Amino acid sequence: MRVKFWGVRGSIPSPMTVEKFQGKVSAIIQRITPADLKSAENREKFMAGLPEYIFSRIGGNTTCIEISHEENSAIIVDAGTGLRVLGKQVSDSVREFHIFLTHFHWDHIQGFPFFAPAYDPDCRITFYSPVEDFHKLLDMQMMQPFFPVRMENLKARINFVTLREPFTLGNTEISFRKVLHPGGCFSYKFVQNGKSLIVSTDTELKENDFQDTDENMNFYQDSDMIVLDAQYTMDEAVEKRNWGHSSGCLGADFVGKWNIGKFVLFHFDPDYDDRKIYDMLESVRWYSAHVAGFNSQLVLAREGLVLEV
Repeated sequence: MRVKFWGVRGSIPSPMTVEKFQGKVSAIIQRITPADLKSAENREKFMAGLPEYIFSRIGGNTTCIEISHEENSAIIVDAGTGLRVLGKQVSDSVREFHIFLTHFHWDHIQGFPFFAPAYDPDCRITFYSPVEDFHKLLDMQMMQPFFPVRMENLKARINFVTLREPFTLGNTEISFRKVLHPGGCFSYKFVQNGKSLIVSTDTELKENDFQDTDENMNFYQDSDMIVLDAQYTMDEAVEKRNWGHSSGCLGADFVGKWNIGKFVLFHFDPDYDDRKIYDMLESVRWYSAHVAGFNSQLVLAREGLVLEV
């Protein structure tokens, strides 16, 4: 199973400002020595040696994750602004899109009106959610005066499926469960060829998520990878209790508890620059080293990142 991240921010898109870009350039210039410029090999070595927070870029688009599926078909989780980029870059051979919506806050649906395949009559798009009549919620953001094109005027063949129980879509088994977030939110579990991926964005972890219930064990235990809300630092998670998000350190406790193989930190605060987010990753690494039973791989989600489950 291949997973690609098209948008990893929460709340609102956060494009890089001129000041932050200039700060990255300045940090690079300060590190350059004459020896670094002598040859192409030296230049490549210099670039490779830069701190990740300088050379890498988290990206500013909101939530959108692509999961490999069958030929000519893609599974997508959420329709944040990352969906617009996906639609522009997706292969022409992909004509069928299965979009699973976790909830209907703007940062998880606002990319759909700009999704190029929605205007292509050769494409088929199916939305999935456990929320009854959820098509009305998507319709609302495309009504006048919010958007000039109505849902019924799109050229793609669009369908809506209300989920009531686990099901199989081609080669993928899919289940879901409700998580704690204002207004409600659902996490999804995808299983392909014995490999399991959980996407749990906008999740505030609570004591009951750590309890040995049949529901928890069946959904989380020994999963191969989880993409999990890590919007806050630990201090912020305490301060913003009941805001519907978690911290990377609390996520590490959770991942360790359920013996999940890979922990992908996700859904970052729009005010955090790359340095802040990489500092958060280091904090989680330090914390994880002191969590009993934590043996998982830590990964920081960023736009363009591709992972194999």
